[in-house]
Amino acid sequence: MPLDPASGVFYDVQGHGQPLLIGLPLMASFTELFGSEMQPVLDGYLNRLTDRYRVLRVDYPSIGGSRDIAPEALTADRVCADLLAVASAAGFDRFVYWGYSWGAAVGLQLAARTDRLTALVLGGWPPLGAPYAGILQATRLKQADPEPSSLKVLRSKGQYRQWETYYASMLNWPEAEAESVARIACPKMAFFGGEGDLIEAGIPIRIASIIREHRVQLEEQGWTVHEIAGQGHGVCMVPELAVPPVRSFLDSVLT
Repeated sequence: MPLDPASGVFYDVQGHGQPLLIGLPLMASFTELFGSEMQPVLDGYLNRLTDRYRVLRVDYPSIGGSRDIAPEALTADRVCADLLAVASAAGFDRFVYWGYSWGAAVGLQLAARTDRLTALVLGGWPPLGAPYAGILQATRLKQADPEPSSLKVLRSKGQYRQWETYYASMLNWPEAEAESVARIACPKMAFFGGEGDLIEAGIPIRIASIIREHRVQLEEQGWTVHEIAGQGHGVCMVPELAVPPVRSFLDSVLT
């Protein structure tokens, strides 16, 4: 697996066909980070995609084989620049972007900054009305004691500050007020587990309920919205439920 010298991102490409950059949690070093027992999750994605899609996975940010990024440098501008750089290094001119949770929040920023996306898939994050202030507050409260699931991926406890930097850089994003989301022109999909609202550091982080509240408006703006009933925020780790609706959407919009 190569390292992009411009961004310092370690990446992997598998499959044939339409270029597809898929973000967290499907990193390039997925099994090295999560353990061999999680190999079926990775296989569940790749086996359902690589016949028609050239799948780019990245170790980002500052995980796996990628170079370190100072936590205070992880702004939305930096993240988008790095992902566009590694896409270019992988030979992707125009490509699908598929992100989940934090990776989906990144997808909105990417779509607002570039015309290189052929389609956008957001999982587990509201395109409109997202709880940026709440997740920033929760991130600050968890600095001293990040959850074990985060430390399994991050290099150190101090690295957790990167999420504070990122969400702080989002607070003044114009979103609906300047029609940033409405102006996203590529085919776009949002999917989520129906039970996907969270409590982080005692703070309610509404995800599923916000998407439902905005569903009509999103569909009027051209979004395909798909709810996976009975599933929580961790539905991204259940490829037999997460991949088929996304694959169906992509197959229908990419000709």
